[in-house]
Amino acid sequence: MTANSSGSVPRLSRGAKASEQEHFRQIETLLEVSRRVAALERLDEMLELIVSMATHETNAERGTLFLNDFYTNELYSRVAQGDFLREIRILNTSGIAGDVFTSGKSKIVHDVTQDKHFEGSVDKETGFVTKNVICTPVRTVTGKIIGVIEMLNKKKGRFTKKDLSLLEAMTTQAALTLQSAQTMENMKKSHNEEMQFLDVVSDVTSEIDLGTLLQKVMSEATRLLKADRTTLFMNDEKTNELWSRVGEGLKDEIHFPNHLGIAGAVFTSGKTINIPYAYADMRFNPGFDKQTGYFTRSILCIPIINKQGKIIGVTQALNKQGGPFTEEDESRLKAFTAQIAIGLENAKLFNDVQNMKNYNESMLESMSNGVITTDEDGKIVTCNAAGLRILEISAEEILGKPADEFSPAKTHGLWKGSKRLAKRRRAI
Repeated sequence: MTANSSGSVPRLSRGAKASEQEHFRQIETLLEVSRRVAALERLDEMLELIVSMATHETNAERGTLFLNDFYTNELYSRVAQGDFLREIRILNTSGIAGDVFTSGKSKIVHDVTQDKHFEGSVDKETGFVTKNVICTPVRTVTGKIIGVIEMLNKKKGRFTKKDLSLLEAMTTQAALTLQSAQTMENMKKSHNEEMQFLDVVSDVTSEIDLGTLLQKVMSEATRLLKADRTTLFMNDEKTNELWSRVGEGLKDEIHFPNHLGIAGAVFTSGKTINIPYAYADMRFNPGFDKQTGYFTRSILCIPIINKQGKIIGVTQALNKQGGPFTEEDESRLKAFTAQIAIGLENAKLFNDVQNMKNYNESMLESMSNGVITTDEDGKIVTCNAAGLRILEISAEEILGKPADEFSPAKTHGLWKGSKRLAKRRRAI
């Protein structure tokens, strides 16, 4: 400030003085944001503090700070003031927040009903009625956009450019700390997910019943990928078909040639197929959707490869929640199926042996001739119904006994004694 020609220092006008005071107050506010945010450790606490301070400074009814989830392409928030406190997730292209995130441009919306990007889905969930909004990207000092913050419903008057300018400055001041906290949270989340992954693999691979194992694998894969549904197809080498057990209790089976459809293409090529938009891909056959009424949006299908490098089946996931399947989803599903491949082969082998045993037993029971089988020690292991009927003996009387006890001569005498005993019992 310089002196005038008379040597006196000019006085500031009231407007200039008020403007200077407002400027200093904003600087103090920004310093306070930096100080208080830096003192916190948890991301939730930081989000809550920033929203609370921004809401107060802009005189809004409530505010929300969304961070971008780069893995799912969603904006998420755990700080929505009022009664609605659970996490909100929306596509990072959706609504006013999505428009600001993708464009990188701040917005002042005086009447949300006049904005084509306003959706109102969050209002429906919360019961809150949004009337006007200011929204700005949350940028780091390098200009990277990591989220957006929006203030809802100015209490008096309209939101102004000053409100928007202050909101931009506050979020920029806190962005670096927010980014660091988000990175740390993601690292902890990844670690926890890895531990859960190991527990799941351990639980799944300990199962020997194929039906139960398939159910566990499909359930866990669906949960890991946040998909609508997942189907595991095993290859039948005798029929060259991919098959899976589906439906309540996995009692029903579906079979189709192992070269057909998306699953067949993955099985024959051994290459992963990730289709973000099913109906835009020529490989997708919409016939199943028409038949069932299900609408397929996205598909992730990977081969199941055992340790010998042999493809034994495929896993197919449908409809990732919040958008297409990501590269991380591919890596996670590949790791999961690689770990359970041995368990699947063991369960399938056990299932084949059990089916063969059941088939043999069924054949024996249907035969009119008596058939006895023995173990390596010569003890009787099985005797079919015809054999028991011919020998006139119960299973308890013959199973586990040495076969040489049942020579024709001994057997003849035994049956005479059994008949006499039966006659005595009837007489009594």
